[in-house]
Amino acid sequence: MILSVSRRTDIPNYFSEWFLNRLKDGYLYVRNPMNLHQISCVPLSPDVVDCIVFWTKNPKPLLAGLRELDQYSYYFQFTLTGFGRDIEPQIPDKKTVLIPVFQRLSEKIGKERVIWRYDPILFTAKYTPKYHLKAFEQIAKNLRGYTLKCVVSFVDVYLKNQKNLKACRSYSLSESQLISFAAALAQIAGENDMKVATCAEKLDLSSCGIEQNCCIDQKLIERIVGCKIKAGKDKNQRETCGCLESVDVGAYHTCKNGCIYCYANGSPKTVVRNGSLYDVHSPLLCGRITESDKITVKKVTSWKERQLSIWDL
Repeated sequence: MILSVSRRTDIPNYFSEWFLNRLKDGYLYVRNPMNLHQISCVPLSPDVVDCIVFWTKNPKPLLAGLRELDQYSYYFQFTLTGFGRDIEPQIPDKKTVLIPVFQRLSEKIGKERVIWRYDPILFTAKYTPKYHLKAFEQIAKNLRGYTLKCVVSFVDVYLKNQKNLKACRSYSLSESQLISFAAALAQIAGENDMKVATCAEKLDLSSCGIEQNCCIDQKLIERIVGCKIKAGKDKNQRETCGCLESVDVGAYHTCKNGCIYCYANGSPKTVVRNGSLYDVHSPLLCGRITESDKITVKKVTSWKERQLSIWDL
């Protein structure tokens, strides 16, 4: 089993103590977002957790607890963009806080296990292609030697973010403009010893030297764990997503980052209300168990292929 921690909320930033407590206790609860009275009890033994994929905009609160992850294989998807607080209102200063955090994390666990995400990219009167290329170059220079890959994507419009995107007057580039822009990103990345890959993008950018990325990446996980992983494509993601199947342990409407492009939050009031239910000792993230809830132990197993085949000899 691969744990996704988490596409739904920034657990390393806001709920790291809760997650480390869950590892100690050996299980956690996840409420089904499509059926709120259905709760899965997810075993967290190192015997069944093949790899943990962390998604975050600020892993600083988790750095002190990395030793508690020694029994697990893991890597980080670290989002670091050029946006200011008009777009990402609760994100610390990139230059003085987040770039040093990225560097420290990379020094602790290795540059292959810290993926830089410059995404999603949205264009406005302020955040023009020229602006993004300058910001991207500045960050890339600071992250040279601390990562091997940068993942990019262009903002998608969802019901939960369309009002905010309309308010900031975001606009799209033509296909030829996007290809030119992407080629410039790839060139900057190459000059700083890293490759660029896309996340769930329909547009083929291979002519720019940009490959399609799998964020929950089978090849990377196999290198980290040291053996083959037998898992299928995640059918719960978009068609263009190539990620392996995983168990997401987060909860929607709980992330305090407040990014205007976010698709995982409803109203700010909902986030505050759910946040008030946060308990570092609860098996459930930001919630309470009710009499109408049904808890089922999730059947999970390791996907590691421990026996060599003739092709591995």
